[in-house]
Amino acid sequence: PSHDFRLISKGLRNMSSNEGTAQKMSTEPLTRSEVFGQLRRELYGDQTSSHSDTHVFIILGASGDLAKKKIYPTLWWLFRDGLLPEETYFVGFARSKLTVEDIKTACLPHMKVTDQEGECLSAFFSRNSYLSGRYDEGSSFAQLNAHLASLPGGADANRLFYLALPPSVYHHVSSNIRAHCMSCRGWNRVIVEKPFGRDLESSQELSAHLSSLFTEDQIYRIDHYLGKEMVQNLMVLRFGNRIFGPIWNRNSVACVVLTFKEPFGTQGRGGYFDDFGIIRDVMQNHLLQMLCLVAMEKPASTSSDDVRDEKVKVLKCIAPVAMSDVVLGQYVGNPDGEGASKLGYLDDPTVPKDSCTPTFATAVLYVQNERWDGVPFILRCGKALNERKAEVRLQFTDVPGDIFGERCQRNELVVRVQPDEAIYLKMMTKRPGVYFSPEETELDLTYKSRYKDVKLPDAYERLILDVFCGSQMHFVRSDELREAWRILTPLLHRIEEEKTRPIPYTYGSRGPSEADELVKRVGFRYEGTYKWVTPHP
Repeated sequence: PSHDFRLISKGLRNMSSNEGTAQKMSTEPLTRSEVFGQLRRELYGDQTSSHSDTHVFIILGASGDLAKKKIYPTLWWLFRDGLLPEETYFVGFARSKLTVEDIKTACLPHMKVTDQEGECLSAFFSRNSYLSGRYDEGSSFAQLNAHLASLPGGADANRLFYLALPPSVYHHVSSNIRAHCMSCRGWNRVIVEKPFGRDLESSQELSAHLSSLFTEDQIYRIDHYLGKEMVQNLMVLRFGNRIFGPIWNRNSVACVVLTFKEPFGTQGRGGYFDDFGIIRDVMQNHLLQMLCLVAMEKPASTSSDDVRDEKVKVLKCIAPVAMSDVVLGQYVGNPDGEGASKLGYLDDPTVPKDSCTPTFATAVLYVQNERWDGVPFILRCGKALNERKAEVRLQFTDVPGDIFGERCQRNELVVRVQPDEAIYLKMMTKRPGVYFSPEETELDLTYKSRYKDVKLPDAYERLILDVFCGSQMHFVRSDELREAWRILTPLLHRIEEEKTRPIPYTYGSRGPSEADELVKRVGFRYEGTYKWVTPHP
């Protein structure tokens, strides 16, 4: 397929003509089903096959923000680009009394529709329907099932259920799906949004409930970070390049830093955030997932289970986080800022005035195996910081036998996840001119300059397409989830039992200075003399 995700269907048409597999000339467009079938085989091999040619995508919670801003736009983009099976239908379900026209009006601002796409958009919404019902009533789901049976494909169609809902209704909804809405002959897949519990015990309880209703290959626990281009690129970078293999270990790597920073606060959503905090919201899922991809051994293949087996092995080598290896922070207002956006966390009227919920956390973990023994993995995340950034940074050890009088800085390999996707390697080079002294620069692969005409897919596009195709590589398995909670649950319980007071930090700063002291203590070296800037604006 073309490197441009948006042109995959065109690339597949050309490929099928060149290889003589489609029995059609390239001037004859492939049907949606042919494009989807070839895409599935190209990306995932022949490991998946449909029981039916008809697919129904059911959005439970269709009136909510997630559905409006992410799920419906994603389904539209996949439909528009010809990446879904020919016979695909979309059904919304929620408590609100709505119509398809209401859904369309709410979603349009997020769908990026051009003037030339009006006819295609009409075709998309003609495949949509909506039902109102209660999540805790079997009769509502019986009505939903009757509606699904009335669509093309009937009771035999493949069904995908997206739970775009708060965790408080997962039990009712999942039980009612199982009791009333399962396809008779097609496959059934259930997509569950995070948070997957609040701690190890609640996560285990939710997993046990889901596993009593569905098999593991029917459950897709979605973490949208696993759909991001540069997160997925970590595997290719590591296992597709000979140059990194010999140095990707404790002999050459001094430390690994995984960062997630946001330049804004809770902005009126503090009531929701306060129930979870930054550790549950970001560290337990996004950052631990990236850590696994950095630290794992090469899997036997790229099959879903082989990849996830290696990720679980990494998590099993990590001991629960010690309080001495953690710094917690909570942002306060910036007196030099302007407007409500610069108010402190406790100034948010939806946040309890005595809240000890951290909005910033730095934690140091150790992977206790032969490859990584003694190497600190530093996880940093926070809100209301000085920039928006998510990245993976490997800092290498000092060059032994220094002949340049301590003028050389440590090499760093940086994978920038967002924004401005890039991979760059900080290195030393001779300063140009008559001097004979080293200076820091980088070998740079910035996607905006290297892949100028490529529109990278949204993370939800990639992941929802994976569900259609039956690939679980980029979804969280139950044992993976259990180990991640095991690592952080003791810390979370201690923070809540002792009501640990976070360190205040100013809105728009780098976070508490104590966090910088912690990472320096465990071996990260930051001179601050050189900073990568996005080239070729």
